[in-house]
Amino acid sequence: MEFWRDLKPIEKVFQPDALPEVYTADAATDDERYYVPFTETVSSRPLWISPSQNKWCDILMAKAAGLVNRHYHPHEVFAYTISGKWGYLEHDWTATKGDFIYETPGEAHTLVAYDHPDPMKVFFIVTGPLVWLDEKGEPDGYFDVHQYIALCRAHYDKVGLGAAAIDKLFR
Repeated sequence: MEFWRDLKPIEKVFQPDALPEVYTADAATDDERYYVPFTETVSSRPLWISPSQNKWCDILMAKAAGLVNRHYHPHEVFAYTISGKWGYLEHDWTATKGDFIYETPGEAHTLVAYDHPDPMKVFFIVTGPLVWLDEKGEPDGYFDVHQYIALCRAHYDKVGLGAAAIDKLFR
């Protein structure tokens, strides 16, 4: 029995200047319209975006073997594997369903999705930017929250979800 059924909800849920939560049902949906192509083989479903903090949460997905450009993180990143199999060419571990990864600030790597019966789906908390690296590991561009927003808006507009759907994720 749910012992808490007789409890009354808190009346003052939000402080006067607080924004409401972001609730996303079926965050790891199979509906591909919600996944923004990030590279030719990997897509991202935006879940929460903070333009002022240069941060976002997403589900990164690859339906087959995939690759995200080599990059460097000047800030921390958290990852939780929902399905599939993925890793970094620079590390000796391979993540599968249920695995958690903490990436320390200052890490460079090449994210790959391995062939697996299930698509790679990973929940990431990214504190941007990502600094793109060339084959020698030298900086070759960047990708931050503002570029992410523009990419997401363009895709959502193209697939009929509407660019404004992205703005609802801002906090």
